[in-house]
Amino acid sequence: MASIGDFDPLNASIPATKVEITVSLCVLYTQGISNKEWREFGRTEVIENTLNPEFVRKFILDYFFEERQNLRFDLRMKKPLVGLPGKKCGNIIVKAEEMGNCRESVMMQFCGNKLDKKDFFGKSDPFLVFYRSNEDGTFTTCHKTEVVKNTLNPVWQAFKIPVRALCNGDYDRTIKIECYDWDRDGSHDFIGEFTTSYRELSRGQSQFNVYEVVNPKKKGKKKKYLNSGTVTLLSFLVDIEVTFLDYIKGGPYQMNAYAMAMKAVGEIIQDYDSDKMFPALGFGAKLPPDGRVSHEFALNGNPQNPYCAGIDGVMEAYYQSLKSVCLYGPTNFSPVINHVARYAASVKDGSQYFILLIITDGVISDMAQTKESIVNASCLPMSIIIVGVGPAEFDAMIELDGDEVRISSKGRYAERDIVQFVPFRDYTDRTGNHILSMARLAKDVLAEIPDQFLSYMRIRGIKPSPAPPPYTPPGHPLQTQI
Repeated sequence: MASIGDFDPLNASIPATKVEITVSLCVLYTQGISNKEWREFGRTEVIENTLNPEFVRKFILDYFFEERQNLRFDLRMKKPLVGLPGKKCGNIIVKAEEMGNCRESVMMQFCGNKLDKKDFFGKSDPFLVFYRSNEDGTFTTCHKTEVVKNTLNPVWQAFKIPVRALCNGDYDRTIKIECYDWDRDGSHDFIGEFTTSYRELSRGQSQFNVYEVVNPKKKGKKKKYLNSGTVTLLSFLVDIEVTFLDYIKGGPYQMNAYAMAMKAVGEIIQDYDSDKMFPALGFGAKLPPDGRVSHEFALNGNPQNPYCAGIDGVMEAYYQSLKSVCLYGPTNFSPVINHVARYAASVKDGSQYFILLIITDGVISDMAQTKESIVNASCLPMSIIIVGVGPAEFDAMIELDGDEVRISSKGRYAERDIVQFVPFRDYTDRTGNHILSMARLAKDVLAEIPDQFLSYMRIRGIKPSPAPPPYTPPGHPLQTQI
């Protein structure tokens, strides 16, 4: 019995953290808090003809930090695990990792080409095994394809898997895929392996998702060895698992184009901010209680402290603002640009860099003043991202972008390019796959930021700060090898 607290999955109502427990075979029982009775929670599938089974089925439990939860694992084997003197009866391995709050699932299909021939009287009976890498560097089986008989060019059936099971919501975590030739006696022959990541797979069918299947032993022995065939991703489709609570909590404001763009770009860029506190400003609206028109107001309603906690805080402030203000023209850009420029002007030593995200329908009433503000800001540590929403023509936004003609005002040209513009409609996926389309939006709007940042640092002659020394645990002196 492994004790991690009393746990009753049928009566649990307290918010909890999801953990995934992997066991090498068995039936899992949980013990009730009140009556102490054991109830079967689930069981793995059966794998025959092996003393070292590695099961695909995982148990998803609610882990309560403040409670004692008792679990019992019953092993189903033909031979008893105890009572055999001098005999090793096997091991049960329990692994736990906190599960990411990711509700995406992905449908994928793969095919193989020119895989190694393993059967004496035939070709091969190939199948794939997918492994998720764990935080401790180990790998856990998360999916097995079906076996395709007698072929070196298999096409496996499409399968659906939760992203949480594939990579625990970490898009850059290594995914290892092994290819085997199926044998009836369970001694499947290893053909080769390759690694990838969810982020790579999300590119879909392309030259980036054709993988060489490599057998490390063959590669080490044969100088002319290239690979044992290739595996190609044929399709990649993302789906979001919705729950009843999603409909209850949805409220009147669904994710409109403004919110989608804000979330897509913000979730990437927030990782580069140390405290995750962002000032969020609106422009072009009548404010309560007197209905005055403002082009620089705090979305959270607090002009003395317009900061919001993370992108989720920005989104919440945006939705609340929609309930209280009345959208109204004209639409002036220069006040919010000057607002950020004042912050940037106070920190020119390279320790901070400011990024202003403007989401607009393309209407602009102060073009001349905006161009002057951009020219003035081009010498400051800041960049401006403009996302155009709606069907309007965005000629004015393209002019502000300055990719073709460097923006100027009153005879002065911008010191450097600091504006990036993209129209949101170019990233609307007709199939409704907003996850991938918003990922492409974020990638494109942020593409120029590194070069804009470097151009400021180079012009100012600012060198990178030295990297901090590596961490040394207490009691472990540094060792120098000569």
